[in-house]
Amino acid sequence: MKILFNLRNILISLICLFVTNDVLASANCHGNFVNPITDVCWSCLFPITIGSATVVAGNLSDTSNPSLPICACGSPVIRPGIATGFWEPVAMADVTRTPYCMVNLGGLQLPIGSYQTRGTVEFSNDDQNHSFYYVHWYKYPLLFWLKLITDGMCLETGDLDIAYLTELDPSWGDDESTFILNPEALLFGNLLAQAACAADGVAASVSKPLDSLFWCAGSHGSMYPLNGHVQEHVGGVQASILLSERMAYKMHRELLMSDSIGENSPALCYNPHSPFIPKSRYRYQMVNPIPTTGSSGCHPFGATTATWGAGHEIPFTGEDFGYLIWRKRNCCAF
Repeated sequence: MKILFNLRNILISLICLFVTNDVLASANCHGNFVNPITDVCWSCLFPITIGSATVVAGNLSDTSNPSLPICACGSPVIRPGIATGFWEPVAMADVTRTPYCMVNLGGLQLPIGSYQTRGTVEFSNDDQNHSFYYVHWYKYPLLFWLKLITDGMCLETGDLDIAYLTELDPSWGDDESTFILNPEALLFGNLLAQAACAADGVAASVSKPLDSLFWCAGSHGSMYPLNGHVQEHVGGVQASILLSERMAYKMHRELLMSDSIGENSPALCYNPHSPFIPKSRYRYQMVNPIPTTGSSGCHPFGATTATWGAGHEIPFTGEDFGYLIWRKRNCCAF
């Protein structure tokens, strides 16, 4: 009888512990559903080009486009088309310290992360601040859903899908395991390589990032290591954008995202994979906690946050972040 009584007490204690942890996790998880009409910076779609000619101009610098407006795809039957260029939203990213907090799904807390280590922000006296966040990557082919462009071959297709949860990736919190994925990081862990990132930050803030400096995330820091540790934490906005950019790079490195390079006719017909991210073909837009819309809602990868980041990190309720990732698309539209 005494044994049964003790087992009952242990069971009650475990239930209370699970409930308490879930309640605490929910209290730390904040976010809003992304409204595809009001929360999306639709000016980020531009410029739209046909060949090298600009049809609708945009506020940000564009990448290279095909020189000719006419293209052809297909084998053995060749189909002519028009070489078009535009920017499309392809993904969303949560950046949160709370495990399994789905920021862009309204702050939904999945009840499976009660005993996973919570992310941290550590401040030190020598200004060497560090942080650790989790990232969730969603497929978000918004233009395909809204049918704004009818040629499906020119769009990212599919449904809203959770493509990657870093909580399930052992390398996300471990530098040594991450080294397996990016051993070249040894070449860039020095002052000379990191000093070159200053040029990338200036280029990204003025025009577009330098693809040749693939190890740099411009004004945000270093792309390496490809995990959730931020060695130079300046603020939540800077750190969360850096990890969104790292996650995009990680998806390329694992061949989970295709490239969209299309400066010549054959590349307009398919989407090759690249283990290195073409940074100049990406933009980001904050959608949580405060959506950035309007003419200055989008920013190139690596661009400084000094011009807009103030007031976009809210204590307690706005320390979880969400970003919409835009990618340049060149294709042969039929």
